[in-house]
Amino acid sequence: MKLSKFLKKLNSVIDRLDLLLPAHQADTDWSAHAYRWQSVGRKGILESLPMPHTFPLERLAAVGPQTEKLKRNTEQFLSGRPANNVLMSGSRGTGKSSLVKALLHEYAGQGLRLIEVDKSDLVSLPELLVLLAKRPEKFIVFCDDLSFENGDETYKALKTALDGGLSQRCSNVLIYATSNRRHLMPEYMDENGGTTGIRGEIHQKEAVEEKISLSDRFGLWLSFYPFDQNDYLQAVENWLGDFGVTYDETARAAALRWAQTRGNRSGRSAWQFACDWAGRLPEQRVLD
Repeated sequence: MKLSKFLKKLNSVIDRLDLLLPAHQADTDWSAHAYRWQSVGRKGILESLPMPHTFPLERLAAVGPQTEKLKRNTEQFLSGRPANNVLMSGSRGTGKSSLVKALLHEYAGQGLRLIEVDKSDLVSLPELLVLLAKRPEKFIVFCDDLSFENGDETYKALKTALDGGLSQRCSNVLIYATSNRRHLMPEYMDENGGTTGIRGEIHQKEAVEEKISLSDRFGLWLSFYPFDQNDYLQAVENWLGDFGVTYDETARAAALRWAQTRGNRSGRSAWQFACDWAGRLPEQRVLD
């Protein structure tokens, strides 16, 4: 083969490899308060988020008991005392992920950092923990809307990171996860159908134990419940206040109509109404 043809083929191979291999990661900006971890093979890239979505804890409604427990756990963590990984589960739109975001607003000045990890990137979680173990800051690894289907193996990396590995747990890292599922994995009626179940599982109890073992690794469980009308209206008032908009009878009536058309009263629907209401009001209705 002529040298020119060989070099041409070599350049073609290099070009294809460039598409597959990750770009060289720049040094992590450790001065940031929020990050996103993305897997690249078994490793990953820690990307800083210069403008994280945070807000005061006072903006959240109907989650007082959950807030107090989460604050207590987080303050224990920041002060170097023992603290637990946290699983927040329950009804959709009730403030689970918002509560974690608000923690960053509350405690960033005390060294708290927040790292968002998507479920698909959990496979490289051990690599992230190795990276964070060398740092002086305190990190909360945040897994939002977490759930696993049958056959999904990514949960095993999370189990190891929570409690099941041989190496000692990182003293400067906690995992806070939110989910609509209490046990994070699907559960079926036939799993309560007797010793062997309909599908013929010989050790049916062990199969069920395997499913709930993941949620058991979270030391603190917080449950969230549907909003009643008063909770919903309080959330509307809080979010309108965040936009600097007056909450009056007109806004109240509009908020109730909004919830009726959505068929849902929640913190999320209150936030969505506030965005709509504040966005279309004349300027004179908005407070200075």
